[in-house]
Amino acid sequence: MATTEKRDYYEILGLQRNASVDDIKKAYRRLAVKYHPDKNPDDSDAEEKFKEAAEAYGVLSDSEKRERYDRFGHQGVGGMNGFDPNQFADFGDILGDLFGFGDFFGTSRRRGTRAGRGNDLRFDLELEFEEAVFGKDVTLNVPRIVTCSTCNGSGAKQGTQPVTCGGCGGRGQIRYAQGFFAVSRTCPQCGGSGKVIKEPCTSCSGAGRIREEKQISVKIPAGVDEGSRLRVAGEGESGVNGGPPGDLYVFIAVKDHPKFTRREYDIHSEEWVSVTRAALGGEIPVQTIDGTESLRIASGTQPNQVFRLRGKGVQFLDRSGRGDHYVHVNVRIPSSLTEEQRHIYEQLAAIEGLPAGENKGVFDKVKDFFTAE
Repeated sequence: MATTEKRDYYEILGLQRNASVDDIKKAYRRLAVKYHPDKNPDDSDAEEKFKEAAEAYGVLSDSEKRERYDRFGHQGVGGMNGFDPNQFADFGDILGDLFGFGDFFGTSRRRGTRAGRGNDLRFDLELEFEEAVFGKDVTLNVPRIVTCSTCNGSGAKQGTQPVTCGGCGGRGQIRYAQGFFAVSRTCPQCGGSGKVIKEPCTSCSGAGRIREEKQISVKIPAGVDEGSRLRVAGEGESGVNGGPPGDLYVFIAVKDHPKFTRREYDIHSEEWVSVTRAALGGEIPVQTIDGTESLRIASGTQPNQVFRLRGKGVQFLDRSGRGDHYVHVNVRIPSSLTEEQRHIYEQLAAIEGLPAGENKGVFDKVKDFFTAE
């Protein structure tokens, strides 16, 4: 399958782009069970969907590959060429809950004591037009869940420690023999952690984590636009049981500008000139994001004619240089004339050979000329 034809990996797994590692794993489990070749013999379509889901999981479950994919799309993970069975070293962990692989092979583990990655967070930030163009250093007040500093995440009162669960002996699961098979269930006393907190921490009530608001400094690069997303690694919620923290994703919204509009990295604006200036040409002042610039328009400039100011647009995000500024020139037709102005237009009409005595005046004919499509 060509890179340009590949579906988005998040779309394949039915996930949002801020999905956690656990969400990715759960989504893959669901698809793997649905389209597994053993459940769909001689079904080539199901086999392709199984491989497609496996490829998406192989990239999104790997933090380094996922970061490259988030930044550059399929081109950023060009080395991934379809389904790679070797990427599933913990296959029993991925599908074990559904097929019983873990208990069958004797590899069952306590889930409650496993380290878990913290959740990613989203922060919506609105910028002024110029702030998006030139970039800005901002300080965000982000509410999030963090490890309790009083108990260091143990959930136990200072001076105490969680104790081994008496219900499961610290295994986190209770096994029931049913003939040839042994069925394991999560221990109801410890919730699968294998530990029981007898004296909870007074700060977090035994949860091991608390909610707080943190000030986070973020550098907004020049050139961001509406819908841009910035990833701040490690500034999401704290992990569980010593797991790594999640990430903070800053989603950018940009306010409209009264003068400028943006199209990718180019800026467009409108300037009005008189009939005389449009006819004779010359220098006109133009407002840009860098200040006032001088633009030379050609003689005989027509309404809605476009001129370009090179390098006066927006800074490119992925390379050096800037886009351009396009000036759309419109001709302003005066609504009234002085006697002197009318005399001059009548002289111009005589030079151009306009017939005299028509219902429309000379000024009306000039106006029609400049407003004609």
